[in-house]
Amino acid sequence: MLQRNGDLSIILDDANDNPPIFERPSYDTSVPENTAVGTTLFQALASDADTGTAGIVTYAIDEVIPNDGFSLFSIVRETGVVTLSKPLNYTSLSTYYRLKINASDGGGKCYFSDTKYSSTIVYSFVTVEDVPDLDPQFIGIPYVGSVREHSPVDTSVLKVTAVDQDRGVNDAIVYSIEESSADGLFTISSSDGVISVQSEIDREVIGDTVTLTVKGTESKENIHGVRASVTTTVQINILDVNDNKPEFYKCGDSGEDCVTATEFSGEILEHSLGFINIGMTVKDPDKISNTQLILEGEDKAVFSVEPQFTTIDSIVQIMIRQPENLDFEKKQQMILQVTAVDQDDPTFSSTAQVTINIKDGNDNSPTFKEDTYRLNVSEHSPIGTELITITADDPDTMDKGNLTYKLFPDSILPYFDVELHTGKVYVKSQELLDRELRSLYTATLQARDTDGKPGSTVLEITLTDINDNPPVMNRDSYVAFIREGQELEVRIEATDGDEPKTPNSQIVYGIVSSTYSRNFTIDRDTGVLTNSVELDREAVDPELGGEINLEVTATDQGEPQRSTSVTVTINVQDINDNTPKFFAPSYKFSVKEGEKGAFVGLVEAQDLDQTAEFNRISFSIVDGSFGNFIIRTSAATTGFIGNITVDPDIELDYEKGPTKFSMKVDAADLEQKKATVTVDVDVLDVNDERPEFKPIASMTVKENTTVVEAVGIFKAEDKDGNHSLVFELESVKCRCNNSLDFCDWFVLDPNGEVRVNPKVTVDYEKCHQAIVEAQVVDIYTEKGYNNSATTGLMVINIEDINDNAPEFIFSDSQVFVVVSESASKGTSVAGVTATDRDSGINSQIEFKVTDVKFQNTNNQISNKGALFEAVTTQQNDRYVGIIQSTQTLDLTLKGKYLVTVSATDPGGLSSSTVLDIFTVDESYKVELRFANNQIEVEKKLTEIRRALMTATKAAVEIVALRPYSEPSRATDKTIVVAYFVYANGTALTSVQVEIMLSDPEHFPKLIELGLDNIGTAPEEEKTVDTVKYVLLGIVAGLVIVLLVLTTSLLCTRRNYRRKLKAAKAAESASSMNYDNQKNGLMLPGTNKYTMEGANPVLNLNIDTTIELEESSSDDDKHSHLSFSSDDSKSDSESARHPKEDPPAYNEPLDEALALADQNKSTDNPLMGYSNPVFDTTDL
Repeated sequence: MLQRNGDLSIILDDANDNPPIFERPSYDTSVPENTAVGTTLFQALASDADTGTAGIVTYAIDEVIPNDGFSLFSIVRETGVVTLSKPLNYTSLSTYYRLKINASDGGGKCYFSDTKYSSTIVYSFVTVEDVPDLDPQFIGIPYVGSVREHSPVDTSVLKVTAVDQDRGVNDAIVYSIEESSADGLFTISSSDGVISVQSEIDREVIGDTVTLTVKGTESKENIHGVRASVTTTVQINILDVNDNKPEFYKCGDSGEDCVTATEFSGEILEHSLGFINIGMTVKDPDKISNTQLILEGEDKAVFSVEPQFTTIDSIVQIMIRQPENLDFEKKQQMILQVTAVDQDDPTFSSTAQVTINIKDGNDNSPTFKEDTYRLNVSEHSPIGTELITITADDPDTMDKGNLTYKLFPDSILPYFDVELHTGKVYVKSQELLDRELRSLYTATLQARDTDGKPGSTVLEITLTDINDNPPVMNRDSYVAFIREGQELEVRIEATDGDEPKTPNSQIVYGIVSSTYSRNFTIDRDTGVLTNSVELDREAVDPELGGEINLEVTATDQGEPQRSTSVTVTINVQDINDNTPKFFAPSYKFSVKEGEKGAFVGLVEAQDLDQTAEFNRISFSIVDGSFGNFIIRTSAATTGFIGNITVDPDIELDYEKGPTKFSMKVDAADLEQKKATVTVDVDVLDVNDERPEFKPIASMTVKENTTVVEAVGIFKAEDKDGNHSLVFELESVKCRCNNSLDFCDWFVLDPNGEVRVNPKVTVDYEKCHQAIVEAQVVDIYTEKGYNNSATTGLMVINIEDINDNAPEFIFSDSQVFVVVSESASKGTSVAGVTATDRDSGINSQIEFKVTDVKFQNTNNQISNKGALFEAVTTQQNDRYVGIIQSTQTLDLTLKGKYLVTVSATDPGGLSSSTVLDIFTVDESYKVELRFANNQIEVEKKLTEIRRALMTATKAAVEIVALRPYSEPSRATDKTIVVAYFVYANGTALTSVQVEIMLSDPEHFPKLIELGLDNIGTAPEEEKTVDTVKYVLLGIVAGLVIVLLVLTTSLLCTRRNYRRKLKAAKAAESASSMNYDNQKNGLMLPGTNKYTMEGANPVLNLNIDTTIELEESSSDDDKHSHLSFSSDDSKSDSESARHPKEDPPAYNEPLDEALALADQNKSTDNPLMGYSNPVFDTTDL
């Protein structure tokens, strides 16, 4: 067996086998409690020896003890900076906190089947330092003490205590008395808060309590530069001693305004029982008293004093014990003495004299002279009319002139009443006293004395009649029908409600004077109405329709006289007793020739009969018409009209004659009573030619013009010699967006000149053409149409000028992002669309990037220079600016690019907009697997994007499509690589997208579109055993060489060329430098990471450019691994011929050989590695 020795390169992939390590074992710190929110407390830093995402460390606070302090702190996820989120408080919150800080790496796979994450924790003890920010506080409140009156000076009363609430400071307190309800009585020790007596205390002077306001002040200044203080109220009760005698006081009705007194008086009704109020009050100023009251005097047996014993201030009353001895006729006054004795010290006593006055009593009732009084009064007497004055007698002296009177029952009061003190009975209602309703009333008059004792008498009141009722007609109205010339007889009847058989109820009849009243008469006693002359319908006003209205009165004979009236309607019916009459003896008219049915004139006639049955007239032409004229009858306001016209089938001709007609016209009523009149008609010559328009050329007007001169003129002609032409505007229509609509851009003068409407602006961008339609009228035309048969049209073309700046077209749902796939130079990262409403060259737009700034997550903005450029393209009538990167973008930046793009037309008019282009980390990449092949997914890509946006409410940036392959079998599935970004730049993770897409509202639609699975990144390909396959390749190569050499020279030459290219590729690998290796790209089956510190990479750059992931630029939209043999191909050619993914290879050498066949030449440096196992001799 042939053997060869060689070097074997082993590529080591990095595994996530190192956890983050904190720089310090703990992060302890002390923080003053008044530290401002947002202050940085410390920074926890950790490092991870791994590379790539496995070496990226993020921080989080997992736990805070005590737990209620969790919201007080926050940590920046990327930097580990811990800041204060809410205010601290040494007093009400905890004085220390333990923070558990977690540092986690970005995770990695390598030889793990699942992504492995490592983390480390560290603890931080945060101690809160107290500061003097709280006022002191009194403890043991409320404070209540007591001291006896007249206690010695410096007697201790009580002690108050205040403490500093800042427990960590505990400042000393200085005490003082700020206010006192009684000044100068007490003092306080400034150091210990003991309150003691300062001067003499008299409870009877100052009262039972003294209220002090005590202030406690810290000895040192607080954080605000002042000495904090607090006040409290102290109540000191003054204890009483017995040092005063009881005394008598005379007080007001309210019990206040009391003054000492020794003489009191009261009065009582003879023979009364009860108490006598003498206005006496006994008081002992001492708080605790024990007073005895003793009654003395000649008449003390008649009375007693109450109370006899008391311990409080009491009202003293005299109680009657022997009312039979209170006799006004025997004794009118009694005198007593009342003594108050302090039982605790009998030497303390006082005496007062009480005088009792006895009053006379009321013991008689009022009486009237008569038991019954009979009274008369006229009905409807005025209010206040006196019927009688009745008084009662009472022998009691106190009742003289003090009696009161009242009427009973209450039902009589609406009609009559009595004055309270005089006994005068009077009318109370004029309207209610109606004899016809009630003529007799009965009432009781009652008198009461001052003691309420009653006496009464009876009143009988009769109402007498007055003439207060007018006659009443038996009917509301009377109606009679009579033919003219006949006799009328109608009886009118009325009644009167006043007393019968008196002048008040006697009725006489009469007719009120009116237009037709003299034609009638009425019997004054019986009320029979008749006509005094023959009735003629034509003598009645025609507007009345034969109806005569009379007003008949019925009047009584009382004082004053009262009357009423009724309307009598007499309908005089018409008979035919009149012949029609013409208004004129003859008529003369003229009519123009050539007008069929032309109006000639009117004849008028009237029949004086007043009903249509007899006054209707019909006209007829009986002679002289020769069939040329007709007459039609119609009603007029007065009589009838005969409308004479030319026969509609006849056209009079002035030239042919006749030119004069003399006709006879009859007017007849329905009974053929007739009248005849002569009508003469003259035929007149007329002018009857129509004007015509002359041809009109089209005009041109620049938009926005303000010229006042005419832009065009209509011209017309008329064949008639005598004419006057006037032009009238029919319409102005503008052609806007291929439709013709009415507008008001132009006006027409009567002489035919067309001008720009000064009230509007002609705008080419709205409409590019106007059509003015006009009519010409001959105002002298007498026959036929006075206008042209056809209208005139003037076409005015609007000429465009450059008066509009480009306008950007924005989409609310568009979000621009920069991801790893679009970070390379020349990649399209955004796009803008703009239009210019001008036309032609004025509508062309050129886009330019004028400014680029970057705003990081801390809202700090920095200039980025010419990082982007704009490429202008045109799509139909819109211009599209493709924003491309001019250099590779830094993906480590977090935030957004602020790109200012201007759009400028050839006239220099421009507008600009600022695009927000967010940077999105590759970790937010989401891979969606669809159960359809790539062609079907591309067809549905718009619908898929719309469904994903609906489900996530985010913009969807699809960066790649690639076939999905399984190791065991080929499938038709497709992977869609996308980012989900909100308008504010926030991106969704794969987990968040999976949750949103699993919503029952959206999931069925996505399943219908073929969604099969959601992932974050493709699974790593299995590590290829390079040594095994190299050895197998060597053996297979030797076998193939031997077989080819023995079978065919041609086959040998062909294989030799192919392997020779591979040898050249191997030799070029020796020229690969460190930079090539660092920045070079990858091949399937090798380590993905080509950065410094990673494993070596087989990087064969043989006459080709190898790209690892899909670019988002406009000229390279294809799969993850693509090859191009000609870098000079245009973008459009690349778009028309998308490149396909190459087949998978088990060996890097196989893939390199395949790539060599696809390329003819290259300018790229050759890259590779030296493998001594193969050389040209072997091939």
